Amino acid sequence: MSRLPRRFAPALATLLLTSLAAAPAWAQTAAAVVPPVAAAVADAKIDSGDTAWMLTSTALVLLMTIPGLALFYAGMVRKKNILATMMQSFIICCLVTVTWMVAGYSLAFTNGNPYIGDLSRFFLNGLGENWDKPFTLGLGSDNPQPQTVPETVYMMFQMTFAIITPALIAGAFADRMKFSAMCVFMVLWSLVVYSPIAHWVWGATGWVGALGAADFAGGTVVHINAGIAGLMCALVLGKRVGYGHDNMAPYNLGYAVIGASLLWVGWFGFNAGSAVAANGRAGMAMAVTQIATASAALAWTFGEWVVKGKPSVLGAISGAVAGLVAITPASGFVLPGPALIIGIAAGVICFWSATSLKHMLGYDDSLDAFGVHGIGGIVGALLTGVFAYGPLTADKDHPLGVTIGGMEQFGHQVVAVAVTLVYSGLATFILLKIVDAVIGLRVNAEEEMEGLDVVLHGERLG
Repeated sequence: MSRLPRRFAPALATLLLTSLAAAPAWAQTAAAVVPPVAAAVADAKIDSGDTAWMLTSTALVLLMTIPGLALFYAGMVRKKNILATMMQSFIICCLVTVTWMVAGYSLAFTNGNPYIGDLSRFFLNGLGENWDKPFTLGLGSDNPQPQTVPETVYMMFQMTFAIITPALIAGAFADRMKFSAMCVFMVLWSLVVYSPIAHWVWGATGWVGALGAADFAGGTVVHINAGIAGLMCALVLGKRVGYGHDNMAPYNLGYAVIGASLLWVGWFGFNAGSAVAANGRAGMAMAVTQIATASAALAWTFGEWVVKGKPSVLGAISGAVAGLVAITPASGFVLPGPALIIGIAAGVICFWSATSLKHMLGYDDSLDAFGVHGIGGIVGALLTGVFAYGPLTADKDHPLGVTIGGMEQFGHQVVAVAVTLVYSGLATFILLKIVDAVIGLRVNAEEEMEGLDVVLHGERLG
């Protein structure tokens, strides 16, 4: 594959990492003083029920990556790469935890400007102030969003989203990326791609959220983002050695079923937890998540049965994940009937994408990160604009609801999908090229044939 001259790599890295930094807010230092909290907020009390639910949800979402995604992905690779695949999820969890603590959270959820947060929470500076008081997202901005949980809980909940998103990307380059390259790429990607997009959509001052685009739990921020990044990885790294003629069947689908089941259970924290409260909206999000997941699994299973003559275990669990992905952006906005439709659509479309589309276009997305997460996220994000039920977002200023399905909302969703695809795709491509120029992305052919477990980690399954 082509490489950038090494002498250009530092300059390109600096340009990419500072391109969003033109706003004055970036000039804040790690020791910046957090604006004083208003007396009314300081005297408010944490809701113990909401906090208990959010602590539970945080644990459930972390469960999705370790062990859920680790087992799901490991079960779908060949025996010689199982440990390396598990290691990717585990180490990404560790890397992103520290990255999020140092700068990721601050760049995503402080006020900053419409495109990026500031550094007022650099190294979680100031988190100890008002640690036992409710947290207000966007305090001091034109869009304050009072919460009933402490900021530590909110930060941790969002950390688990930041962890699983890059871990999803690993499914696209399974069997062939160097461990060192993976570590460097994931840290850069978390800061340069994930944090800005999270700020656009979920930050109190983010421009995509201000536009009116709806993403309850991560259709754009997590799934489309990870999906298009995975596609870029598959294209830049190229196909696996032997792809198309060697047997690359999953070694242990039992692992994959356990992993998918853990993802399903953990996803209730992912979606219902995104209400950031133990309330009716969380209950609706949980209900529609279950319905969409089951209907998508059935749609993929019966579709495969018709097309290929047999319903496979791999198809059933892939369909369930497709349904989980598609309902994610819609989960706090739709009712059970539309959830059923979203699930069926996701099961059918993602089945086509992961089988026919991939072969038509000729890319090697090893574990269908783009085919399931990218395409499923697009389906869910767009259908949110069609089916959003107004009363779920009603308040005293908007008695009919803030988010109501229709052409206007659908247009907002199209914009959110498009900007996520373009920014994540381009930024990921540039980051991959930089890492490739500096340390190289891929193991050589002999190492790939021997297996990453032994080559990268000096271990193998018995």
